[in-house]
Amino acid sequence: MEKKDLEQEGLNNSSAENESVMGEDASSAAAAPNAELAREFEELQQKYSELSDRYLRLAADFENYKKRVARDQEMRIDAAVAAFAADILEVADNLERATAAEDENLREGLDQIRKLLMAIFERHAITPIESLYERFDPEVQEAIAYVPSDRDEGCVIDELIRGYRMKDRVIRCAKVTVSRGNE
Repeated sequence: MEKKDLEQEGLNNSSAENESVMGEDASSAAAAPNAELAREFEELQQKYSELSDRYLRLAADFENYKKRVARDQEMRIDAAVAAFAADILEVADNLERATAAEDENLREGLDQIRKLLMAIFERHAITPIESLYERFDPEVQEAIAYVPSDRDEGCVIDELIRGYRMKDRVIRCAKVTVSRGNE
């Protein structure tokens, strides 16, 4: 029986040795994927960090671009207004000269100033809206009064303040009196 116990013990030892060898293989086999996963995790974390940094830089660049475009647009608007104001100052100078002139030359001076002003408007694509004796159009005219007259109903019979367009856009509606027709 002793021999049998020894054989049994030998079997137990060899299975324990096998298990410890297998355990080392299993733990080393488990450790290899863990090391690979850790390396992949580090790579992904680095890529994430790079992409995050790139995103922040792009967002900052875009904000700077928006500010630059807004500043450039404001500068263009200011330059256009300044150019128009310089043209109008010429009219203001002539008005001062006309008010200093004697009565006989006043009318002629004012006509010259009006022509100058219309030339400036034309250079800037500003044109008057023709309203007198036209059909009333609420898109370009504002009715101040609605009075009986010999003209057809809805016809503009008097223009109190002239309207103007800049290219196709109305910049000031004409203020007009509209005919109610014969009553």
